[in-house]
Amino acid sequence: MIMGTASMRLRDHAYSNFTERLLARDIEPGQILSQRELVELTGRSLGAIREMIPRLEADGLIKTVPKRGLQVLSIDIELVRNAFQLRSMIETEAISNYCKVASQAEIDEIHAQHVKLKTMAIKGMSPEALKMAQKTDWDFHDMIVDRMGNKMISDIYRVNMIKIRLIRNSQTSIQPNLLLPVLEEHLAIIHALGERNISEAIHALHAHIDSAKTRALNV
Repeated sequence: MIMGTASMRLRDHAYSNFTERLLARDIEPGQILSQRELVELTGRSLGAIREMIPRLEADGLIKTVPKRGLQVLSIDIELVRNAFQLRSMIETEAISNYCKVASQAEIDEIHAQHVKLKTMAIKGMSPEALKMAQKTDWDFHDMIVDRMGNKMISDIYRVNMIKIRLIRNSQTSIQPNLLLPVLEEHLAIIHALGERNISEAIHALHAHIDSAKTRALNV
């Protein structure tokens, strides 16, 4: 049976509520929940929760454990390696494409935004400014992937990034002592984009992703 528009909207809202709670750590990786507990956590109806569950299972964010309930994705070394490998594969293609299609004005604007953040970081970052820097980081990567114009890839990428952001949140999000190095990594990518140097942009991107992976593995 084809799901109606209203039903899809309720399911999508429930999915968004679930992932927000998950990233906020109101729901812990590996935790086992009932459908009723999901209703309480997301504020959505039982019907919306039941329609959401197959999507969460397909995305690998939960799995059904017979006689126990729904188990949230667990974090382990295999997940870290797989998630970062997928990220690298998608973003390598994305940065190559972006280097070809982005206007110079767009690249200049991104560069100016990062330079401004770097200046703020040198002076000292407030919690609000740190959040802005984190959003800039994530938005940059989302944007280059979306510029490929392939919704299937964008959807896969976003689910994978949910998993990456779950992997030891404090290790994969920007901390004050890491802000300048992360901005420098981004600026290296942006410089290569401005030069239309695809190989250098890919090299800088891989260095950036490898740094994030190293933090996630805590090595």
